[in-house]
Amino acid sequence: MNEDKFNRSMAKQKTHVDASIAAASNEQSLIVLLTGDGKGKSTSGFGMVMRALGHGQRVAVVQFIKGTQSSGEEVLLKQHFPEIPFFQMATGFTWDNQNHAADKAAAQHTWSIACKLLGDPTLDVLLLDELTYMLSFKFLDEQEVLQALRERSPKLSVIVTGRGGGTGLRELADTVSDVKNLKHAFESGIKARPGIDF
Repeated sequence: MNEDKFNRSMAKQKTHVDASIAAASNEQSLIVLLTGDGKGKSTSGFGMVMRALGHGQRVAVVQFIKGTQSSGEEVLLKQHFPEIPFFQMATGFTWDNQNHAADKAAAQHTWSIACKLLGDPTLDVLLLDELTYMLSFKFLDEQEVLQALRERSPKLSVIVTGRGGGTGLRELADTVSDVKNLKHAFESGIKARPGIDF
């Protein structure tokens, strides 16, 4: 592409982007759903937590499923931001313990903590990591979860991660990203690596 053609293309793109920015005038909190079968949903959610911290915002994290194995995100936040509410269900992956009743009770207890945070008027961002599995496994009532998300503190943006979760959650979310799995090292027998996978 020659320079004149490139410059015309960029000028056209700038006009389009400027018009889109001008049209986006509503100020409101968001629900962001990061779903799909690909790697990076929780990582993206924690990236938004870091971004919010960079802007001086108050954040909180609730992790469903995970918690028996330490993650880099957990270590970083607990070491450098000990004031951040950080709660883990801490039962590990459901396929490890194979105890439906215990998992459901743990999920409901964890959800009760999430509900308190959803109503906290001082919070700006809440990450509900792996919440979608709690809906897929029927550990939590879908309508109750959707209602709590709708009735959250007005300024609170919520990030939900995990595969599935149902159409109701997709419809409620303001932004939905579907992370696709094209290739994963684990499928080739490569062990999970600290800093990359956890």
